[in-house]
Amino acid sequence: MNFTILRCPLRIPLVHPYVAGRCIRRVPPSGQRQLSSTLRRPTSQPASDPPHDEATICGYPTIKALASGARPTDPPTILIDVREPAEYAAGHIPTAKNLPVMTKPDAFFLPRDEFRDVVGWDKPDGAPVVFYCKAGVRSAAAAGLARRAGWRAVREYPGSWVDWCEREKEGKGE
Repeated sequence: MNFTILRCPLRIPLVHPYVAGRCIRRVPPSGQRQLSSTLRRPTSQPASDPPHDEATICGYPTIKALASGARPTDPPTILIDVREPAEYAAGHIPTAKNLPVMTKPDAFFLPRDEFRDVVGWDKPDGAPVVFYCKAGVRSAAAAGLARRAGWRAVREYPGSWVDWCEREKEGKGE
């Protein structure tokens, strides 16, 4: 299989395979390379990876309301920090649970009882979830894995921990 790297206008470092998949396309069998000047999703989206739209994105006000309990949902929305345990221990958004996507990506596909043994908390069967990391790359990967594993109501906080810290400092007048 031949691949060609497309020009990526955002100059995103291609660290994770899920993110890399957005910037790499298969070279057509004819051998002609198709280059694109922009980063685009394929027009025909596989059923296992629904289109990424505005409804899947959460901003700081939504996360702040969820973390403070000011916006109760039924079932409760679960904030999931996908950074590594050491990063999570150093600081996280209140009420967030830890699911390190880089060291435990298979956890998304585990049955309920095994999930609890591996991760330490109950699998959010059907409950809405919001993923965040440090800067948004790992949370996008985690959201993609969760959708492929059949999780419902999957959303992302692309600003992630960096945005949360900046906004919290602004709110405290620091």
